[in-house]
Amino acid sequence: MENLILPKDNFNMEMNDRLKNIGINIKSERLRRGISQEELAEKCDISRNSVSLIETGKINPTILRVIDIARVLKTDVDSLVKNA
Repeated sequence: MENLILPKDNFNMEMNDRLKNIGINIKSERLRRGISQEELAEKCDISRNSVSLIETGKINPTILRVIDIARVLKTDVDSLVKNA
């Protein structure tokens, strides 16, 4: 039984690391562009809290949301999901 649980736990740990890396990439690009969380949120039609949760890897943004964020940050999706 433990062997069945282990891969899921490893998957969840890997998923959390991926989300954190995506968040770090988004935050880095946002700061590089001099855009506040509030401005990014407004332009993506989401709350500032959602931006914060995405940047800290606490929520999993949809691919459409990542595309919106990339568009606002004038970058490509690849740069936001690298190392994820």
